[in-house]
Amino acid sequence: MATRAEFLERIRREVAKTPGLFGASPTPRPAQPGAAAETIRRELAERWPQALERFREEFERVAGVFHRAPSLDAVPSIIAAIARERGARRVVSWDPAALGFDPAPALARDGLTVAVARSGQEDEKSRERHREEAAQAELGVTGADFVLAETGTLILLSGSGRPRSTSLLPDVHVAVFGRERLLETLEQVGVALEALHVDPDRAMSGAMITFITGPSRTADIELTLTRGVHGPKEVHAVFVEAP
Repeated sequence: MATRAEFLERIRREVAKTPGLFGASPTPRPAQPGAAAETIRRELAERWPQALERFREEFERVAGVFHRAPSLDAVPSIIAAIARERGARRVVSWDPAALGFDPAPALARDGLTVAVARSGQEDEKSRERHREEAAQAELGVTGADFVLAETGTLILLSGSGRPRSTSLLPDVHVAVFGRERLLETLEQVGVALEALHVDPDRAMSGAMITFITGPSRTADIELTLTRGVHGPKEVHAVFVEAP
């Protein structure tokens, strides 16, 4: 039987065989998170096309499916097309106020049943009902609070009208976002989260932050890879071009 030191050394050797995509180092917390976040937003106002292209490349690298919509009005048709291709009939979504638009009327005209999580209905009975609806739905629609370009990651904050189950329980997750959600690095994500935390008017109302990098993947001890065991089998990102 290997000793603890031998076991850890074996792990170090295996990890060293595959270098990471980028170096990692600790970053000091910003003294003024709000000002630091505003600086990042101003810089990305010019660099967002490059950040979006990097996100698309990394997102597709981890088997995500990327879409572009000219405006929010075009998003329901994209969602409906995804549903038709997967044979989905039931959709669950965040509250329209959290999404920034209401896809339910257009999706209903396409014959889809849409269950919506409503803000202000966070009692236990309502939460349980939405979890059941999400478990039965084939497709879940959310926004994305931040979109991390360097790893192709969608970042979702839980809260009123935006339960975690919407993105985690259906087989297909569709996240809709615009250029203002784009960030280039994990360091910038940390700054943005710090800014939300210290601002009482914009503070996170939920308990969880979910980082989603592609479909759910689970491997057993023999490294047999299976998708969809602990989350969606497919993740789609819809970028809305209109500001």
